[in-house]
Amino acid sequence: MHETSNTTTVTNELVLNYHLMHPGNESSPGDPNVAFYLDGVYHLHYILRHPWQDKHSFAFIHITSPDMLHWTWQTTKLQPSFTDHGMFSGTGFITKEGRPAAIYHGQASGRNQIAIAKDNHLLTWEKPYPVEPKTTEGEDAEMNHWDPDCFLIGDTYYAISGGQNPPLIKSKDLVNWTFVGNFLKRELPDVAIGEDISCPNFFPLGDKQMLLCISHQFGCRYYLGDWDAKAEQFVPETHGRMNWKRPGQSIYNPVYRDFFAPESLLTPDGRRVMWAWLATLDEAINQRTIQFLPRELSLSESGGLRFRPLRELESLRYSAVTLNDLEVTPPKWQNGKMITSTLTELNYDALEIRITIDRTEAWRKRFGFQLFADENHVGLPIMIYPETTTLQVGETEAPFAVADLPEKEDLELHIFIDKYLVEVFANNRQAVVAAHMDYQSAKGLHGYTFGGTMEIKQVEIWRLKSTNQGFFEARQNRIWEPDEQ
Repeated sequence: MHETSNTTTVTNELVLNYHLMHPGNESSPGDPNVAFYLDGVYHLHYILRHPWQDKHSFAFIHITSPDMLHWTWQTTKLQPSFTDHGMFSGTGFITKEGRPAAIYHGQASGRNQIAIAKDNHLLTWEKPYPVEPKTTEGEDAEMNHWDPDCFLIGDTYYAISGGQNPPLIKSKDLVNWTFVGNFLKRELPDVAIGEDISCPNFFPLGDKQMLLCISHQFGCRYYLGDWDAKAEQFVPETHGRMNWKRPGQSIYNPVYRDFFAPESLLTPDGRRVMWAWLATLDEAINQRTIQFLPRELSLSESGGLRFRPLRELESLRYSAVTLNDLEVTPPKWQNGKMITSTLTELNYDALEIRITIDRTEAWRKRFGFQLFADENHVGLPIMIYPETTTLQVGETEAPFAVADLPEKEDLELHIFIDKYLVEVFANNRQAVVAAHMDYQSAKGLHGYTFGGTMEIKQVEIWRLKSTNQGFFEARQNRIWEPDEQ
């Protein structure tokens, strides 16, 4: 039985092995925020809703890690007992003086706020102050105050504030802000009228600028383009999505938030790494503040976005098994049941699987795999559909086509299993997430093909070490709990 909302901890059956999750009771939102690499340590915050003066408010929970995998919970500093307001989404940035700072929306304050850390351990902060933009005539600027981001271009600070048409402001000192105008030079045709830009994070990626963000209804998305220095505007060229509708989600009142509220940082070796919050994937875990695996973002030679699993995950591998030259035949029907090809048994709940199929073998074929399967359990499907050019994981379908791969590039499916949570990466071009709460009922990895035999070049399987030691410590010591008064 899953715990209910009045419990104070996470039951062991829901505890994940290597995904980051909150060690306390149910809470929402869980946006990742204010990420840094400072003096050899990664810092990340995430929002926690908590009791505050007989009501509720929001704090930034602070966690640290040497590798973005093993996390330790710290005493909460950015909370309403210190800031005098709740903490809503924002980002971290480094000032011109080299100091870590946070810009965020002060819940119920009516303004975005800036807080500057007194040390690189983020143990003490200066009192936050509101961002008060003026027009060039010195009047109060009329603009929306919402999820902000702050970034340096040259010696000028720019900040954007969330909304359907994000306003841009600028400053030389983080105190005196001038309203500039619209951040976007244009909107792109595959963005629906009414979508907002919230949880924004603007940064250089390769030779382009990237705006990572959400729309509240449709989930995580991004723009790629250029910065027009003369106009002081972002000129988007392409737009893409990282989240897609599942069949059970309403088309009239959309809330598509499986992959939601992104945040990113730059590692010391130059990689752009992002996190996102699992918000609506399955009723049993929706309030558990789980973060998806960190993804490394990059650009291809043609300028398209690529995202791969954090390479530090490879350090968790052990007990490797490799299967070569497997054959999958079309299913047979026996006693009203579909019998598919058994490839192997998956007897552990923390696994990484890499499946490689020759591109010419996969071309035009409708095929896939089943996790947690046996003759009585269909399990979780991972399917490639050439007729719709989509990749399906569970109930979610996302754009992907083998035909779009370069002629010499094999199909590679990279699958991460962490108990009930599954993340699938396809050639670093697409990624889809799913939850399968019935993961313990069957252990088979099955193969499916339609219309002809499928040859699989290789299946590699690794067990993965757990990284949740800090989670268990924090579940016990509760060092992270914000003040209630």
